[in-house]
Amino acid sequence: MTINILHLTFDMRIGGTEQVIKNLILGADKNRFTMSVLCIESPLGPFAEDLIAQNIHISALSRKPGFDISLIGQIRKHILEHKIDIIHCHQYTPYVYGVLGALFTSTKVIFTEHGRFYPDSTTWKRKLINPVLHKFTAATTAISAATRDALVEFEFLPHDDIDVIYNGIIGVAANTESVAKLHETFNLPQDCILFGTIARLDPIKNHSMMLRAFKRVIDAGTNAKLLIVGDGDERANVDALIDELGLSENVIMTGYEPKPHNHLGLMDIYLLPSLSEGTSMTLLEAMSLSKPCIVTDAGGNPEIVLHNQTGLVTPNNDEHAYAQAMITLAKDHAQQTAFGVAAKARFEQTFSINNMTQAYQALYWQLCSNHVN
Repeated sequence: MTINILHLTFDMRIGGTEQVIKNLILGADKNRFTMSVLCIESPLGPFAEDLIAQNIHISALSRKPGFDISLIGQIRKHILEHKIDIIHCHQYTPYVYGVLGALFTSTKVIFTEHGRFYPDSTTWKRKLINPVLHKFTAATTAISAATRDALVEFEFLPHDDIDVIYNGIIGVAANTESVAKLHETFNLPQDCILFGTIARLDPIKNHSMMLRAFKRVIDAGTNAKLLIVGDGDERANVDALIDELGLSENVIMTGYEPKPHNHLGLMDIYLLPSLSEGTSMTLLEAMSLSKPCIVTDAGGNPEIVLHNQTGLVTPNNDEHAYAQAMITLAKDHAQQTAFGVAAKARFEQTFSINNMTQAYQALYWQLCSNHVN
């Protein structure tokens, strides 16, 4: 007998949460678990296409603005029709709807928090409602200790009831010939240090601080360029800041790249300047490629990158400190190599896809052990 698991989420567009769901489904033991996805919003998004191609059942609802009471009934109907054993709710809003939809059924609810807003906050409603929702929740997980602590402080959930399960990915590989072609396309000098980042252009990713720090790096005489992969609502502001800082000759903007593994392989030092972060998938990909990383002390970043062991961690939103870390590491090629080797080892030990899928599958099995042989 298999356990029937439904992943409840916003959609299956491109992002860390969606990649976790995709990895969990594709990495699941098919003899023990049957997995499907229910999105509360449309359209589904590109990750859905990958799963549908693997014969994974995916459905989408159309959430109305505000609190959509009709979703509760739709989720409940889906649970009963498909005989769902566990509804795994990803992020807070799907969690609220998932708990209410599963009330008074035999379906068990798991809530996973994938990240937090910046600055973090709460409301009196959550202080009243969340402890009640928690009573109907079989398990709660967070993708980092920092995220768990935020659930305690801002969502009023009990610390000891929250398990930390780190995100995991399949390590990526870069094609040597493709990397060489990119090097030629971007006209990079042989002795140039290439800093880089891969992220949507969103205020929370703090590209503006990174660019101002990079300006300090260039002004200090460092022979460097900055590769920014990604697109988003902040594109116009990022472009304007590059012009304002006089960095047009030093910054390469690629726009969105669906599979930027070769771009990542081209980078010498990976940057993650976010104001808030759960577990960055591209950061894990960088580590799997033995890239030294410089990150801000935000969310789960310092749990992933160990300061002065696998990379450098600077105070959050500190332009001067970030610039100094970039200058220091750019000058020390031996340290770059040492950090890269240590980063890959840490990735393989802690953040592999096998670690994540085994942890969640053990949780699923534990919750339903009394229903199966």
